[in-house]
Amino acid sequence: MIKILFVCMGNICRSPSGEAVMNGLIVKNNLQDRVKCDSAGTIAYHTGEPADSRMQNHAIKRGYELTSIARQIKHYDFNRFNYIIAMDRENYKNILILDSEEKYKNKVSMMLDYAINYNDSDVPDPYYGGEQGFEYVLDLLEDACLGLLKHIIKSDL
Repeated sequence: MIKILFVCMGNICRSPSGEAVMNGLIVKNNLQDRVKCDSAGTIAYHTGEPADSRMQNHAIKRGYELTSIARQIKHYDFNRFNYIIAMDRENYKNILILDSEEKYKNKVSMMLDYAINYNDSDVPDPYYGGEQGFEYVLDLLEDACLGLLKHIIKSDL
């Protein structure tokens, strides 16, 4: 079983969307018994909360349901997941700080490292932006999740 953890700062916009988009691709490719997803944040501020309602509304328009409840990434997640995917450089650094012995660095990567059609480095946080920000996050995630799934199929399945 391949397990993927998507990580952003608060776990209410980008990472639950990454989880939902990837879950959609997993179902579409009939890989539910081989690939599982979760999401987390690098801060605990939103722990226990559902995804941001604006992000949920935009995701629903594309056929995705954001069902995760926010939680903070923990050190034990390094053992539980094969892939830990950061949405931006700041969260990438914060994930690596948890791995003080640098035992798991090979599991941590950037979401847009898997992008096929976009050259952006970071998935921007749409929390303080307008409606278009949420749509752009979903555009990026749809592209990068497809690339990630292709990578996983080629490398791990």
